[in-house]
Amino acid sequence: MTQQKYDLRPDAERFDLFGAQVTLLDAAALLTTAGAGPVELFNGCVFPAPVRDVRLTIRVVETDTVPTHRFDAEVRSTPGGRASGLFALGAVGPAGVLLARRLAAADPTAGRVVAGAGRVAAEATRRLGLVATGPTVVADPDEAGAAVLRQAEELGLRPDVEHRETPDGGHTSIVRGSVASAVVTPAHLRAMIGLVFQAVRELAGDTPEPRVLRGRTYLLGRPAGPVVATAAPRSETVTLDMVGGLDEVVARFREIAISFRHPAVLARWGARRPQGILMYGPPGTGKTMLARALANEIGAEFVEIRTPEILDKYLGGSERNIKQIFRDARRYREPTVMLFDEFDSIISYAGAGGDAASQAVNAVAGIFKQEMNTLIEENPNVIVVATTNFPHRVDASLTRSGRFDIKVAIPLPDERGRAEIIAKMIRELITKHERAGFRMFAEDVDPADLAALTPGLTGADIREVLRRVQLAKAMAEATGAGPVGPISQHDLREGVAGLRQG
Repeated sequence: MTQQKYDLRPDAERFDLFGAQVTLLDAAALLTTAGAGPVELFNGCVFPAPVRDVRLTIRVVETDTVPTHRFDAEVRSTPGGRASGLFALGAVGPAGVLLARRLAAADPTAGRVVAGAGRVAAEATRRLGLVATGPTVVADPDEAGAAVLRQAEELGLRPDVEHRETPDGGHTSIVRGSVASAVVTPAHLRAMIGLVFQAVRELAGDTPEPRVLRGRTYLLGRPAGPVVATAAPRSETVTLDMVGGLDEVVARFREIAISFRHPAVLARWGARRPQGILMYGPPGTGKTMLARALANEIGAEFVEIRTPEILDKYLGGSERNIKQIFRDARRYREPTVMLFDEFDSIISYAGAGGDAASQAVNAVAGIFKQEMNTLIEENPNVIVVATTNFPHRVDASLTRSGRFDIKVAIPLPDERGRAEIIAKMIRELITKHERAGFRMFAEDVDPADLAALTPGLTGADIREVLRRVQLAKAMAEATGAGPVGPISQHDLREGVAGLRQG
């Protein structure tokens, strides 16, 4: 059997956009992958307030029998943001310029884009130096933004922008571009990313001198090859794209995300999305990470409920706490994933025993059932996720369909899965830490060989092996113990042996 080889150093391109450091992984591969299905970027990326959600979707469509790469981006802000009207007219960049062109040209659909289109168009024309009968821009106060627009137009991307005010008082900027698949290049993708960042600046009310993005870092794209669920550190940036080896789970989670984005379609068919998800499996297999990835896929807030927030030593305290948690959940106005981690420690053995402690547990379980019965009808913005290492400790009446519609096992990774975990983690470290003149891992590192040495280990265990080896290298350099080379296969083998010994 031929051993699979892993490319631990994917093609990474780093560039600066408005003061932010952007790393784009395998741009050519992303464009190719879009031919098989939509590819999403920016999932889980954190942007300055009031921007709350940014998505860029790449897909291939047939246009007049010619395959075309289409780029569709959506940038959303929360209510009460500083940008308003035509993106706070005093600091309009290329996205605003494009919109002003549509308004100045008396686009018949422009009246639906912003209120008072005639007034805004006139003001935009005056401030931006636009000629109403043509698209020539005489002056643009934002040179950095104008350069982004020029680059997109020179590449033939033909970007278009819409701005909408949402019913809740927020704002949405929609940026579109397309180019024939026969001539599409990574440069087109970079240009589109630039337009997205400019739209972020405009919704954030940035000035011509870039400020709001300065010092931030963004990693876009995904490492080559599939990856598997791991117990990753708590991070707002974890996405379903980082999960492999659990295709059914990922597919279900993506369907749930789609249902959140299209409530009107579900309503037309009288369909109801799942209200709850129960994930169970051994510790360290990535259940909490998957819940976070689901939240990022939806573009939702993530609220984690832990045992001490519910259980109270005083009589009636636990019942009050669980009621308050669900009372708060009914007030959420944004899509929210509410995670009950270690669910069995909160509500276990419902119906067992007749002592005071058991009765208290039963009371909490009973309230949980009642709250779950009506939650989705009273607030469809919320989905409940529960995780447990001991599913047999949770009463079946709590997790029946209608309360927890989806129940999925998250197993220990097999040998192939462990190899993917190791490769993924090493790629992440290389992307984050390697620089010119500093190589973190040696060329002899072989994830498949290491996977054969790690039966029974979880993603959390493998991450601990890497942490120990990284610390040992750092301490050797800090104490001047001698020359410190890259992390080798031998170092990793010793790390595995050390973990086995405790």
